[in-house]
Amino acid sequence: MSETGQNFIAGAWCDGSSTIANINPSDLSDQIGHYAQADSAQLDHALDAAQTAQKKWAAAGLESRQTILMNIGNELMERRIELGTLLSREEGKPLAEGVGEIYRAGQFFTYYAAEVLRQIGDTADSVRDGIEIDVRREPVGVVAIISPWNFPTATAVWKIAPALAFGNAVIWKPANLVPASAVALSKIISRQDIPHGLFNLVMGPGGSIGQKLVESPAINAISFTGSLDVGKQIAIAAIANLTKVQMEMGSKNALAIMDDGDLDLAVATALGGAFGGTGQKCTASSRLVVHEAIHDEFADRLVAAASAMKVGHALADGTQIGPVVSAGQLAENLQWMETAKQEGSEVLFGGETVSRDHDGYYMTPAVIGGTKNDWRINREEMFAPIACIIKVGSYDEALDVVNDTDFGLTSGIITRSLARATHFRRNAQTGVVTINLPTAGTDYHVPFGGRGKSSYGPREQGSYAAEFYTIVKTSYIAAGKPE
Repeated sequence: MSETGQNFIAGAWCDGSSTIANINPSDLSDQIGHYAQADSAQLDHALDAAQTAQKKWAAAGLESRQTILMNIGNELMERRIELGTLLSREEGKPLAEGVGEIYRAGQFFTYYAAEVLRQIGDTADSVRDGIEIDVRREPVGVVAIISPWNFPTATAVWKIAPALAFGNAVIWKPANLVPASAVALSKIISRQDIPHGLFNLVMGPGGSIGQKLVESPAINAISFTGSLDVGKQIAIAAIANLTKVQMEMGSKNALAIMDDGDLDLAVATALGGAFGGTGQKCTASSRLVVHEAIHDEFADRLVAAASAMKVGHALADGTQIGPVVSAGQLAENLQWMETAKQEGSEVLFGGETVSRDHDGYYMTPAVIGGTKNDWRINREEMFAPIACIIKVGSYDEALDVVNDTDFGLTSGIITRSLARATHFRRNAQTGVVTINLPTAGTDYHVPFGGRGKSSYGPREQGSYAAEFYTIVKTSYIAAGKPE
């Protein structure tokens, strides 16, 4: 079925100035629908409505706010099959991953529903006699949320849910590659008893609608997940208005595989971390740093495991790797394969386009050997199902290689040594560290974010999200003496 998707602005669904087509990357003959593109006037209307609605929402009772977030979360979890199928259909990740993403999005909402009731401040005695101090958090105001295409629902939700929980209004601009999931989520939110304009879905190009959004003085905070280059542009625009910014950007995550590690675990961990979601994850294990003592055996076994993975339609039974999200992304991935060859790598397996029953953007997962950490393929984010193996001679060299990057989102190590695991956890220069686990895969109740060029601003997720979505007010009260 083909859908006509509208924007949701100031409590009403509305057409845009134009539409874009949404095509299934698993089957290019499957048109999911046409989706509205907002114009400048509609964005202005959303901004005005959000400012008015935010004041009403901030004054609403905590239990009503909690109930609304709980309702949204429960509906997402109840409809996980339906909405997960839609997500996989438009983004291309295997159905199990799409369903799992929707369920996790529901958990984010129910978690932040509980956080609504945990907004407890602090009190203190002043250094001055007769004065008491009250410290509490208040909403930051109107939040612009700009989300990526690779996790169309989950990434948006881990921004939207805390924004609403802490009393803010939201203007959401999703990626244009995944509008169907954005409309589906917005329909659930739109049915709640919230002020008109509290939540706005404004779809449109990043270069026009996105740019105008981040430049607006009506925006009090911007939460962005996307590329490093776009993040830098947002930071430049935001500083003109001193707008609060939270950004998750590029990555070049490394998994260190030591000679004392469980090799079966190492192969399974690398396989899932590198190729899950077609490698289109900011937490993907794109650098595999392998001790020379087990390098050859690991490489052989990883190639065997990668070659056995089923590449196919996202909704087909048994699919482990779906299509790449778009023609542009596929072309970029294939160019990275050429770069790898030019730099002197050995393609051990994959990295080729393949045909399936339906015309789509299919490619095999790639394992690349003989790489050096200073090559482009190990310095720049690829966002592709491509894993590069780097041979090292010791644990110390492995740690140096892991940390030798401009980014710093996630890193991991496979080892049986408690001493190595502890040392790695303390010395890996990333915001997230995993021990005997994939670099991809995090929990919703604890902070998430990176270092270096991966992240900028306060952490996302868990109770730490309050740091971004609220401002702290300190009040001094002179009680006086009773008469």
